[in-house]
Amino acid sequence: MTTEPAPPATAPYRVLFVCLGNICRSPAAEIVFDSLIRKAGLEHKIQADSAATSDYHIGDKPDRRMLAALQHEGYAWGGHLGRQLTRRDFETFDLIVPMDNANLRDILALAGSGEHHARIMPMCSYLRNHPDREIPDPYYGGPEGFTHVIRLLEDGCNNLLITTKHALENEHRK
Repeated sequence: MTTEPAPPATAPYRVLFVCLGNICRSPAAEIVFDSLIRKAGLEHKIQADSAATSDYHIGDKPDRRMLAALQHEGYAWGGHLGRQLTRRDFETFDLIVPMDNANLRDILALAGSGEHHARIMPMCSYLRNHPDREIPDPYYGGPEGFTHVIRLLEDGCNNLLITTKHALENEHRK
């Protein structure tokens, strides 16, 4: 069972998904999670965003293959453009979700001291129906890799939403 930092009582709970370039996995996670948030009617309580550990694609749209795979699965792109993770994100977001171990190492290095480490939880810690230990980068593969990533993100984001809803309900009861 994973634990999250307690969400703030009035401000929305903010989740930041992070991958290497912010053009495949993390924007897809943001899109999938946003869809689940809307379906649950929690737009005013939970917000999602995404960022990169690198500066390769700042200002770029998500990869066209990822957008095509998402559209094929019924998801719509919300207009996000690539951006890089900053130190300020550790203050702005309640939860930072890296896609793989390299992202996790980069995020921990940027975070510095351990004060922000409790806000960092790898996406695979939320997977319940897949044995994967990382969300693989589909960038250099074929269309099936993008679809596989979406399946992993659907599993992880669904469980992340359940966990976040429980945290919000528990905070509300206090």
